[in-house]
Amino acid sequence: MPEGDAIHRATAALRSALVDEKMVRFEAPRLIGSTPRAGRTIERVECHGRHVEIEWDDDTILDTNLRLRGSWFVHRIGDVWQRPHHELRVLIEVDGWVAVCFNAPMVETYRRPDPLRHPGLRGLGPDLSRADADLVRCVRALVSYDDRTAPLSAVLLDQRVLCGLGNVYRCELLWAGQLNPSAPVGDLSEREVMRMIDVAAKLVRANLRHAERIALPGVDGGLAVYGRSGQPCQRCATTIVCEWIEGRPLYWCPGCQTRLAPPASPTPAWSELYWAQSSAGA
Repeated sequence: MPEGDAIHRATAALRSALVDEKMVRFEAPRLIGSTPRAGRTIERVECHGRHVEIEWDDDTILDTNLRLRGSWFVHRIGDVWQRPHHELRVLIEVDGWVAVCFNAPMVETYRRPDPLRHPGLRGLGPDLSRADADLVRCVRALVSYDDRTAPLSAVLLDQRVLCGLGNVYRCELLWAGQLNPSAPVGDLSEREVMRMIDVAAKLVRANLRHAERIALPGVDGGLAVYGRSGQPCQRCATTIVCEWIEGRPLYWCPGCQTRLAPPASPTPAWSELYWAQSSAGA
């Protein structure tokens, strides 16, 4: 569950089932920290990037870092689970419902007075799925990124810069701007970075309420490159390729995603038509 919109929907389901309910059972076989106590009331469920937090009325906070494979599900008591029991990392039961986290690599608890001490939450960038996300901070983080030669495809998934984008929107965003995945982040102008962050936030927020992702306006099927390896690009008809980079598939079009490719070559600027369509449809 790497995508911000999917985590947002899972968090909303957890919030509906758990908030203001007394917990009757808690299991976490790999928990680091104190165990939340049965009988305490759940007061808050929030997500920050790939972190999902659950807070009880005694200021105990559970943090689950989902990373690439973790997921949360909510079931009615007695329903069949979505995943096998051996993948369980957290179980929270309230009256009528059970919330289960699977495959989260990090499950920790800490206390409300010390959130900034939590190593997993310190230094996270703004979450694009939130309406109050500080997009200016994202722009500044990209413009001043410490490694100016780092490929943009990697920087877009750096949680210190921004959260909630995920691999699907990363691929679609690069295609929309005709950017080569290896484009050095330092080669983008501040104006281009501002446009890119604005559209990234719109893509994530447009998909918060439904599971079927629609990324780009005017693109058949909503997704231009993600999951379309071997198919012709809808912009230039070149065959879309998929490269596995650091364990994640990166889909892109070698025919039209040539801008800022190292070594640099003269290529078209960002598609003004796409940005206009995106802004009009937001």
